[in-house]
Amino acid sequence: MASLAGQLQGERQARMALSMIAEPNDQLTGGLLRRVGGIETIRLIQDGDRVPSMNGADALAWRRRLGPRVAPDVMGQLHAAEAAGYGVLIPGDEHWPTGLAGLGAGEPYVLWVRGAASLLGQPIAEQVTITGARAATAYGTHVAQEFASDLVAEETTVVSGGAYGIDAAAHRGALAAGGHTIAVLAGGVDRPYPAGNRELLERISAVGATVSEMPPGATPTRWRFLARNRVMAAMSASTVVVEAGYRSGSLNVASLAHELGRTVGAVPGPITSAVSAGAHRLIREGIGQLVTVPGELLSLNRDAAPGTGLPSSPSLDAKPSAQTRSTPTL
Repeated sequence: MASLAGQLQGERQARMALSMIAEPNDQLTGGLLRRVGGIETIRLIQDGDRVPSMNGADALAWRRRLGPRVAPDVMGQLHAAEAAGYGVLIPGDEHWPTGLAGLGAGEPYVLWVRGAASLLGQPIAEQVTITGARAATAYGTHVAQEFASDLVAEETTVVSGGAYGIDAAAHRGALAAGGHTIAVLAGGVDRPYPAGNRELLERISAVGATVSEMPPGATPTRWRFLARNRVMAAMSASTVVVEAGYRSGSLNVASLAHELGRTVGAVPGPITSAVSAGAHRLIREGIGQLVTVPGELLSLNRDAAPGTGLPSSPSLDAKPSAQTRSTPTL
């Protein structure tokens, strides 16, 4: 039987197949992909040739990690995904989100899309990421909905993660105002998660877009949620945290946005509220700017000057570190 690389037709198919083999934000795979392309990357997983830019030990570990995932039915999975009609974007496509280039070797191999793929190609200055606690208060959900509604009234697209709490409130606020919203998922776009938000995510797919690095059928995992955070941070010129606990996973989105040179906003809340402690922490540590009305967020977005690269961070290692594993996710 021909090797998988020999069966693939072009860079698009190769990247689709790679998303079925490698986990997102695999820095070794991403760096090699940028250097030699998708088909050659997959060939090197299976063959014993020297791997450019890797020493022998790294190459051996890389092959041992990915080789077993090159299952005999990868081409069958690929053809099934193609037949399902999902949108597929790769770097260089017209609607590929330009902000993702700042992720360097962590740039997604491919994006699977349900809905209007054209939304992803907007300038990042026309997109704002809103995120926060799952266990949000009535205050937090009200603020998230109001911010989202006012943002879309100014023709700004709201990006969020489709989770319970603040994420869902932001999506609903954008939809209720007749605006555009994008949900970035940690699993396949055909498996809305969390299940309790299925109806919301289906509606987003119908009038906006749901997007994922993971292929159809993939289930969300802790590591995939962490990897998803960098996409949420990179897609917009600004990120605002409405409510978050002191160690909330949404702070990871804000931290990544800050490292990318994007602006970060934080909404204050009662000092007695545990789910406002994270937003207050962002303000205190100088990562987030205090935001109390949508107009302030729009101003931040207009003034944003995105950086061109992402410094190394423990939460973005190719393999989850001890620090990464202890970081809460949304």
